[in-house]
Amino acid sequence: MTSYAAPRDGLPPQTTLQTGRAIFTNSYAVIPRGVMTDIVTSLLPGWAKTRAWIIARPMTGFSETFSQYILELEPGGGSTTPEPEAQAEGVLFVTDGRLTLVIGTAVHELAPGGYAYLPPGTQWTLHNAGAKPARLHWIRKLYEPAPGWPIPEAFVTNEQHHTPASMPDTQGRWATTRFIANDDLAHDMQVNIVTFQPGGLIPFEETHIMEHGLYVLEGRAVYMLNKDWVEVETGDFMWLRAYCPQACYAAGPGPFRYLLYKDINRHANLRGTFSHAR
Repeated sequence: MTSYAAPRDGLPPQTTLQTGRAIFTNSYAVIPRGVMTDIVTSLLPGWAKTRAWIIARPMTGFSETFSQYILELEPGGGSTTPEPEAQAEGVLFVTDGRLTLVIGTAVHELAPGGYAYLPPGTQWTLHNAGAKPARLHWIRKLYEPAPGWPIPEAFVTNEQHHTPASMPDTQGRWATTRFIANDDLAHDMQVNIVTFQPGGLIPFEETHIMEHGLYVLEGRAVYMLNKDWVEVETGDFMWLRAYCPQACYAAGPGPFRYLLYKDINRHANLRGTFSHAR
C-alpha cells in the first residue's frame, strides 16, 4: 500500500537532546522531519483554516527558482484566491485526506496521490469539505515562456494512474514516475516521484544545472550532498542548489521514494536570476 509522510503536531519533550540532523550549507540544506513541528508553521493571506510549512523559498546565493509548501487544511479550510502571483505556475500533490479543487468551472476531487498542474493565470480554488484535516504539497515557480511554445494547459491526475519508468540499465531498481513528458518544452519544471528499491542507487555523482527539492515520501537512504553522505528518512526534505553533486544508496528494508522538483528545458539566463530579470 502506498504511504506518504507528513509533519507532526506538538513539540519534543524538554528532555530531548539537541543532536538532530538539520543542515544548511551554501550548496544544500536538509530539513529533517523532526524539526517540522507545528510551531514552525506560517499562516497565509487568502487561506482560511490553513497552516503552512514553508520548506523552500527563493534565496539569493542559494536556490533561486521555486518555493515549496506543505499545507494542512482543517475541515472547511481552503482558499478562493490561493495564488497571489499572476505569473506563477504550481503543482499540488496530496498526501493525506481529500480535497476539492475547482479549475475554472471544472470540479476535481483529490485523494492521496492526487496531482494537479496549474499554469500561470489559472483561476482555481481549493477546499477541504471533509471531516478530517487534509495535507498536500504546493510547489510554485514563476513561469518562463519559451518562443514558439504555448503555455501548458492545466491537468489533474493521480500517481496510481502512472507506471514508473525504469532508468536505463538499473533493472527497475531506480524508476521515475513522470507526470509530464521530458520532451514537452512548454514546461519549464517537473515534479516527479522517484523510487529506489532496496539496494538501488544513483551510480555516479550527478552534477548539473537543475535545482532540486526532494521530499522523502517513504523509506530511508544515504544521500550524497556535495561531499557529505547524509542519512535521510521518511518526512525529510533536501534542497539542492544548481551543480550540487548528488548520489544515493537506498537503505531498505522497503522502497525509498521522494517527490522531486527540478527546473528544466530553458536556456541559461544571462541577466541574473529569472525572478529579477523579467
